[in-house]
Amino acid sequence: MRRRTAVVSTVVAFLAVTGAGVAVTGFGGSGGDDGGPARDADLPPATAAVERGDLSSGTQLDGTLGYAKERKVNAGGAGILTWSPAAGDTVRRDQRLYEVNGVPVRLMYGTQPMYRDLKTGAEGEDVRQLELNLQALGYAAGLDIDDTYTAGTAAAVKRWQKAHDRRQTGRVGPGDIAFSPASVRVKSADTAVGDQVSSGRPVLTTTASERVVRFQLDVSEGKLAKVGTKVEVALPDGSSASGRVASVGRTAKPGDDPSDKTPKIPVTVSFDDPSDVGGFDQSPVTVNLTGETREDVLSVPVNALLALPGGGYGVQVVADGRARQVKVKLGMFGSGRVEVSGPGLRAGTKVGVPKL
Repeated sequence: MRRRTAVVSTVVAFLAVTGAGVAVTGFGGSGGDDGGPARDADLPPATAAVERGDLSSGTQLDGTLGYAKERKVNAGGAGILTWSPAAGDTVRRDQRLYEVNGVPVRLMYGTQPMYRDLKTGAEGEDVRQLELNLQALGYAAGLDIDDTYTAGTAAAVKRWQKAHDRRQTGRVGPGDIAFSPASVRVKSADTAVGDQVSSGRPVLTTTASERVVRFQLDVSEGKLAKVGTKVEVALPDGSSASGRVASVGRTAKPGDDPSDKTPKIPVTVSFDDPSDVGGFDQSPVTVNLTGETREDVLSVPVNALLALPGGGYGVQVVADGRARQVKVKLGMFGSGRVEVSGPGLRAGTKVGVPKL
């Protein structure tokens, strides 16, 4: 996965390993920590201002726009698949989900799967789910909603069957209905129309209609993305949308990039207002993790830091045509900058940086 902004551990490791290469001689300065002036010829090639403000340790990652709750829809019986919806279609309560041998399997709402024939005498949560759907569709007038399949339930089922020109048996099975917690969006067909299907074999892949973003994060940076962490997502149309980390995987494995074997963990982001999020499925997006924020601090560009001969880091302060080195104490890194404190540093102070 391509990273756009270094995080704390990466920057610190870089400075520790290559700090001598960024060293004082990189700017040619010879002034000391006591503020001694350097020769004009030893001025740095460019300068940047010390800034005061809020600094975030957030980072940017590549993600993919998708849909939540992907799952397989398995056939409820054997036969020939005679109809299936197109990719991108939305199927709602009582609409056709697919057809086998010309018989529609219709979608009903519920969290329990449709795993058995329901008829008079049956008991269970799936019975209650069926009755709630019949009630919502207007077929269960006077029916007590409970977990027992009574004669009243059978009568309501017969009314539903009559409305769909089905044989009025008063019973339903996996070849008649399928349960899902809500409406579904069809991601793909797993079986082509005209092919043989069998009970329990995938027919469709569906998702919820809610948009989400998925990305992968190095295991070493897992603390950046905890459930509830705020994010901003840059969308394909140039707009942005706010959201939060909804889930973080518990199992690490190599990422999608074959050249990067670093263990990754999958992360899913949900949007604060999903209805405002557009874009094609599987579109690339940029995820901005907010991270920690330090308020009202002084900061300089990371590349302004110098590795001092005696240890630690400093910056080259430039004023009145002269330069001097000032030892600094480092704080938080973020957005290409680093929090610093040191003698004489204030907002607007110019410090040396490599020439851009």
